[in-house]
Order: sequence, then C-alpha cells, then structure tokens
Amino acid sequence: MANELQGKKVAILISPVGTEQVEFTESKKAVEDAGAEVDVIGIEAGEAQAMNSDVNLADKFTVDKTFSDVSADDYDGLVVPGGTVGADTLRGNSDAVNFIRAFFEQAKPVGVICHGPWTLVEADVLQGRTLTSFPTLQTDIRNAGGNWVDEEVVVDQGLVTSRNPDDIPAFCAKVVEEIGEGKHREQSRSA
Repeated sequence: MANELQGKKVAILISPVGTEQVEFTESKKAVEDAGAEVDVIGIEAGEAQAMNSDVNLADKFTVDKTFSDVSADDYDGLVVPGGTVGADTLRGNSDAVNFIRAFFEQAKPVGVICHGPWTLVEADVLQGRTLTSFPTLQTDIRNAGGNWVDEEVVVDQGLVTSRNPDDIPAFCAKVVEEIGEGKHREQSRSA
C-alpha cells in the first residue's frame, strides 16, 4: 500500500561514519514509499559516511537534524540501521541513547537491524523482550534481559528486529506494518 503511512513521521538514525548503507537506504525507502515523511537524525550536522559490509566506503548522506533538534514526541516511529561502527558510535552518544529510550517510554514502534540492537542494550529497554540481531550480539542482549532468537524478523510489542541485510525485505515490511499500527502497549513504570 503506497499510502499506508500517509501522515506519519519517522526518524531514521545515521552515525557520522559506519552505518551500513543498504540497511539505511532500504529502510528509508520502504517507509517513504509507504507515504511517511522521514527525517535523517544524526549526532552531527552535515554529511554522514555510510559503509558497505562494515569496511568499504559507500555513499554520504545528509543529516536532516541532530539529536539536539528533535524529540521522540515529533515522530510516529524510529528506525535504527546497523553497521558495527555506526551502531557502536550511536550507543556511545547519550543524546542518541536518550532519544531511542524515549520511543520505548512512549510505546512507539521501533525497527532495529543487525548491530543496531547495541543501542537498545545501552538504552536499557530490552528487559523481557524477544528480539534478534547479528548473532554476535546475542550475549549482550541476554545480559540486558532480552530473549535472543535466530529468526529473519521478530516483532515484540512494536519492536521489529532482524539479523542482517539478507533480512531487509521482511524487516521493511514489518517496520511499515508496525508504524502503521501506531503505539503499542504502554510501558509499565515503577515508582
């Protein structure tokens, strides 16, 4: 459906260097093709250098807004592409981590692929959730209270995860579906 996300606004993250290009471009294209307005959010203004297979320079992409310019309140959904260096850089930035955490606090849909779940570990939002990722993250996810499974795409209360670029078609379809559904269960908060 070309207009499935009409009227929705989606944030997609990019690291200054190291985001896996195909995970970024295909996810962005999927939500745009479904009618969403997409902002590319980064740590720094200007251009971000994407990578292919983590080690080969790919294209550069313009950062629309930095984390200091935005709030999760501004968006209906979030996409976090992988890339080893990209995901590691994002998880090391407190503004990025706080931005990601806010989507979970607001029960908004979030799509994360490959090494991207490192950001979720850092945001401390995995307790009791089932997800997948690149296989080397499974111990990190389990240590953060998540249940790691080896599946093409996993959906858990609005959180969509996939393992690697081979899973992109299934990942993109589920991201569009979950953002289209909107908010999921409200997170319980302890006093």
